[in-house]
Amino acid sequence: MGVADALRRSISFTDLASPQQWLVDMFGGIPSNTGVVVNQQTALRNSVVYSCVRVAADTVSTLPLDLVETLPDGSTRVAKENPLYHLWNVRANQEMTALALREVMQGHIETWGNAYAYVEKDKYNQFQGFWPLRPDRTWPQRNPTTKKIEYRTVLPNGAGVTLQADQVLHIPGFGYDGLVGYSPVTLMREAIGMSLAMEEYGARFFSSGAKSSGVVKSTKTLSEPAQKRLREQFESMYYDLSKAHRTMILEEGMDYDNIGIPPEDSQFIESRKFQISDIARVWRIPQHMIGDLDRATNNNIEHMSLEFVIYSLTPRLVRIEKTLNANILTSKEQQTLTFRHDVDELLRGDMKSRYDAYSVGRNGGWLNANMILKKEGENPVEGGDVMWQPVNMMPASLSEAFWKSKQGQGQQQTPKGGKELE
Repeated sequence: MGVADALRRSISFTDLASPQQWLVDMFGGIPSNTGVVVNQQTALRNSVVYSCVRVAADTVSTLPLDLVETLPDGSTRVAKENPLYHLWNVRANQEMTALALREVMQGHIETWGNAYAYVEKDKYNQFQGFWPLRPDRTWPQRNPTTKKIEYRTVLPNGAGVTLQADQVLHIPGFGYDGLVGYSPVTLMREAIGMSLAMEEYGARFFSSGAKSSGVVKSTKTLSEPAQKRLREQFESMYYDLSKAHRTMILEEGMDYDNIGIPPEDSQFIESRKFQISDIARVWRIPQHMIGDLDRATNNNIEHMSLEFVIYSLTPRLVRIEKTLNANILTSKEQQTLTFRHDVDELLRGDMKSRYDAYSVGRNGGWLNANMILKKEGENPVEGGDVMWQPVNMMPASLSEAFWKSKQGQGQQQTPKGGKELE
């Protein structure tokens, strides 16, 4: 059974009686200093981490990934007839769309720092599909004999296999050795752990109507059975969110003092807001894109979205493009073909700004009507390929040559009307 068959058969159901290994791994991880276990699965329970990862994965996976061909005359076209275009834009394998594969792999980069995919080929060495591999079960290693990089992976059925470099597409994130990327979740364990701890603290605070961090005082000495009965009665009557704000009845001169710190005194809300920006800066996601609009205005959202495309999204896209160009295309194909994301849709301004820009391009002579219609997703029109040329301008070289020729004559020309040329 081949690797692709094993990955295809890995899609199965599980239950608590016989859990698969990935479910067991979910509950592992290294505790942060807050005591909260942080790993790639538990981190996604945090709304900020989940939102950042989803914004990055959704944006990258939904962009068209064109396979651009450079023609002999220097013009370019999208090579839609190439099988690689189909694999990266329509269907990645027999069971996954291209969007699903790209979304999974980008999610792996955002959490584990690496994305791996098994490259399926037929007997003629033609690409048949790409299958995602779990980053926590796949790692590169150097063959001690050949000194070449190989990949060791553990399949979902538990079998371990060694794959050659041309059988694995590996997109590493940021790292020091250039071979393996660092996991943002692992590096930012404390920040994520603190945010998770705050969520748990808030949930426990609101689930406890009586605020368990308090003391019951009595002027009399209570026996152990009386203390146990009082504690059980107290917790059953007041310790629950649904029982909050009940009238408290105490016995024989008892008094209740709250010794907990109210959330407003411990700046609970402010701390949670800081954790939003602290985590968002790790993934370089503008806060308005994850639902935090505290500092967003109508004037700056467009600029922040543009900065997201330039400084956050573009490095991610170029990383993918360079990896595909180097590892998927042959040396001969690299001379004429290149993978390139189409980000025009993300850079489109509002309607007035777009139309003003089109007007400048059309009147300037570098856009025609059909080029504009194509950018707007409309059909071409007859005669729309005609390029306009301004009639009130001329090349500067011609103007310079004209004046030099006049100076060489040693006299000034006097045009009709008796006025000298200035």
